[in-house]
Amino acid sequence: MRPRLSARAVCLALSVSARAWAGDPIDLPPVVAPLPPEEARPESPLKRNPSGAVTVVSRDEHRGEARDVAELAAAAPGVQVHDTGGLLQSKTLSLRGASSNGVKVLLDGVPLNGAGGIADLSLVPLALVDRLEVLRGGGARYGSGGLGGVVNVVTPSPASGAHAAAELLYGAFGTWMGSLSALGDLGDGQGLLLVHGARTRGDFLYDFDSLPNLPDNPLETRVRENNDAATGGALLKYRRPLGAWALEALGEFSALERGLAGTVHSPTPDAREADRRLSVAARLSRPFDSGPELSVRPYFKLDDSRFTGGGFGDVSQRLIEAGAQAEGSFSLGRHHAFSASADFAYEGLSATASPSWLRAGVMAMDEILLLDGALVLAPSLRVDQTGRFTGLSPKLGATALLPFGLTLRANAGQAHRAPSFLELYVVQGRLLPNPSLRPERALTADAALSRTFGPGAAPVTVTLGGFYSLYEDLISYEYYPPFLAKAYNFAAAQVYGLEAEAEAKPHPLVRARASYTLLGSTNLLDDPRYYLKELPYRPRHALNARLRVGPEWLEGRVELSYQSEQFINRTGSSSLPGRAFLHAGVSSTFRVGRPGLEFTASFELKNALDVRAQDLDGYPLPGRAAYVSLAVHLDRGPSHAQSQVETEEQHANRVE
Repeated sequence: MRPRLSARAVCLALSVSARAWAGDPIDLPPVVAPLPPEEARPESPLKRNPSGAVTVVSRDEHRGEARDVAELAAAAPGVQVHDTGGLLQSKTLSLRGASSNGVKVLLDGVPLNGAGGIADLSLVPLALVDRLEVLRGGGARYGSGGLGGVVNVVTPSPASGAHAAAELLYGAFGTWMGSLSALGDLGDGQGLLLVHGARTRGDFLYDFDSLPNLPDNPLETRVRENNDAATGGALLKYRRPLGAWALEALGEFSALERGLAGTVHSPTPDAREADRRLSVAARLSRPFDSGPELSVRPYFKLDDSRFTGGGFGDVSQRLIEAGAQAEGSFSLGRHHAFSASADFAYEGLSATASPSWLRAGVMAMDEILLLDGALVLAPSLRVDQTGRFTGLSPKLGATALLPFGLTLRANAGQAHRAPSFLELYVVQGRLLPNPSLRPERALTADAALSRTFGPGAAPVTVTLGGFYSLYEDLISYEYYPPFLAKAYNFAAAQVYGLEAEAEAKPHPLVRARASYTLLGSTNLLDDPRYYLKELPYRPRHALNARLRVGPEWLEGRVELSYQSEQFINRTGSSSLPGRAFLHAGVSSTFRVGRPGLEFTASFELKNALDVRAQDLDGYPLPGRAAYVSLAVHLDRGPSHAQSQVETEEQHANRVE
């Protein structure tokens, strides 16, 4: 008996079935983005949150379109990207209205942001990404940091046979990106090597208003300066069997250097940043014949950052994290699937202060099958100790199969975020730390209905849901006379809204996908200046819609990305206007031999209408930009031994 529920149900958290779990057949609705169950690791939101609001964004679906990881994430509902101005410049995420430091980002399960910190997605090269797993709602089962949710960046996996690929892109603002990869059999296992690099001048044109308080003041056209960036690195993965166990090892190194141009009204022409990251991890996993599964993974991560000029002076920071994670699952009779995890880590920062702490957490979850599998409850409890802070994260999830082909999923829980090292101990220019800070807390609830319409060959899948979050003890910097600001726990807020997601394939040559978010927010701070005002940087409406038409040899695509007006201060007196970006492109793919060579040439026009927009408090975004790319894939197929094994497994599955 398997200790997990139906693989398709776990993968998209749309439906679960005790009958499938126990071996009896049942029809399940098609899913939005199906994944093979063996690709979902224990820490994946697809497994750890079987009732969660999870969207999977595949890089293959956006090949030839996306330029960075943030573009991929923006395709999911509930996601807002904070952009400081173009390719390879800092990009952070907000999920369901949570602050960027309330979103936990993982690279193959290894946390990229330290406890309470912010993850910059521009430091994750697009070449490393196979897919994103975006969990919206409190990441109660991941420990400190997941107030708004979790994003797991999944890298490509090794494969049998012999495969090689090369990609090269060139385009506007002196931009080029390239990668080379090779994977296949290596000794008694399979290996993967991927190297990548990118560079851009970032010197786009933008509109500048020298007198913003003067109505109808003519705009000036300026060139974005000190906005260049360069990055490079490598990914190495290896897996092999070790008796009844399986070993997977990962090593990743990335380096990035860039200018920090500043805002349009406060430019910093001499500010520079240099980052280096090294991640090493290994996983030992074993499935048992009686059903239990066990995995153990140690990891080590090193982040080096250096800032010069622009008022920084010369500041260096080094974040070191080393830890281990263990996760197991097993069945308790026919109606319970129990899983548990434990993790322990050391985290230290070398900066103007040198704080460090130990982190530990344990989590237990039970999947309880009721009503002959029509209802599955997933209660869980996680306890974390982060330095001197203790966090308790209960959660209850439910999935139900309803009449008329509907599937209901619902969740309620509590998540927390410990203050970061910077907020607690490190002076950042005029920003003062506060060692007396308390952890932030979020109470969250959501529910959604999904249904698939139409025949199996041309399905339309629709999901509609609502959510509510109450944030308490939020940390913000407040004015501290005469010229400084200091971190305090003072804020409370509520965020609520609706999310809709749909995918349609009405014809083999037509694919469409769309997501929409309606977001409301209220500041609950008992201060007449802010009370019941909307939170800044939370647009009410966000829409992402994509259409792809045509065969592989000539496929056209168009994408619309829209977000409405957003306030940039807590009094609601200043705002950024809404914006709509239209992207269009065309690709052509040809294959020679089977297996053999595959060539894909693409042309992409970003921001086709040349909309001049800004983000945050004055970071201009690029106007119209054109890119051409060429990708070559060589596939020699799996080895004979592997093909024989796969054939035997497929035969066994058919017999079963």
